[in-house]
Amino acid sequence: MEKKEKSTVEKATVNGKYLMYKERPLVRENNVICYGNMDDEYVLCLTIMSEREQDGKKVPDMILIQIVKTDENLPAHEKIAKQDIKKGLHEAFELGYIWLTRLIGE
Repeated sequence: MEKKEKSTVEKATVNGKYLMYKERPLVRENNVICYGNMDDEYVLCLTIMSEREQDGKKVPDMILIQIVKTDENLPAHEKIAKQDIKKGLHEAFELGYIWLTRLIGE
């Protein structure tokens, strides 16, 4: 593994393991949160478009929800299967999770 790849993996893990939610990895890097297995046909990507202040802390506000195909042979514009924008991380993740589970057949 190259040094840059190793650094990225170390940042995305806790004690060498990905944070898991309902048996799938949940990884955040900067303003993008990815959820799902790369072995599945689709993954969920949430992009934090803006933040707001609440109780003195910055919290995600507007979120771009995208269900992305994992097929590396597809051009970027063909990878987006579904997309929407929601206000609030909880609402965005909930909708994205429903889309993802329906598309991968669970």
